[in-house]
Amino acid sequence: MFENLINLFFPKACSGCNSFLLANEKVICTVCRHEIPLTNHHKIENNEAVVKFYGRIPIEFAAALFYFHKKGIVQEMIHKLKYKGHQEVGTAIGYWYAEELKTIAELNSVDYIVPVPLHKKRLKERGYNQVEAFGKSLSESMGIPYNDSVLIRNVYSKTQTKKNLLGRSEVVESIFSAVHNDSLHNKHFMLIDDVITTGSTLEACGRELLKIPGAKLSIVCMAMTQ
Repeated sequence: MFENLINLFFPKACSGCNSFLLANEKVICTVCRHEIPLTNHHKIENNEAVVKFYGRIPIEFAAALFYFHKKGIVQEMIHKLKYKGHQEVGTAIGYWYAEELKTIAELNSVDYIVPVPLHKKRLKERGYNQVEAFGKSLSESMGIPYNDSVLIRNVYSKTQTKKNLLGRSEVVESIFSAVHNDSLHNKHFMLIDDVITTGSTLEACGRELLKIPGAKLSIVCMAMTQ
């Protein structure tokens, strides 16, 4: 009753279209759930995400849940997650995708879910890593430990969204490092991020993880540009 009263005076809005959520809706309204462009990567063996990293780094599996379009529902959701503090968006997407990923045989051997890290300065500015809620909900639903201490971002850099592929590759080439200790040897890491664009950041992080003896790598993201 108390929650209903709060919703009456302070109605919650859909993270995709900003319409008021109904009593049985959480974070994303039913209309947006039906209109969000799904990739169905988990149903396709050589999907676009796998092809994106082919010949760049060896991976066991790669996928994203949504397609990311400019001025689309997914862009609105991730913008709110990344810049407006709406971490419930990441949580909702994580639980959503976990139900699909549980069916993937290649992910049965994953030992740790590892986020693309923020630099300490960026983390202080934003207050949180935008993929943390996504990773922790995947972790809880799939029973895989979330570990944000494996990868470290060594260099603080400004946004890369306006850099071309070559520029991005040069920027990310050496700004990450992975922790090397015996407990991480021979482990399968699920690397996560918000959006796959050129793949340069994920590739750089993946290369560092694969320097750990016996490491295997899978990549899972919320969305992928199309």
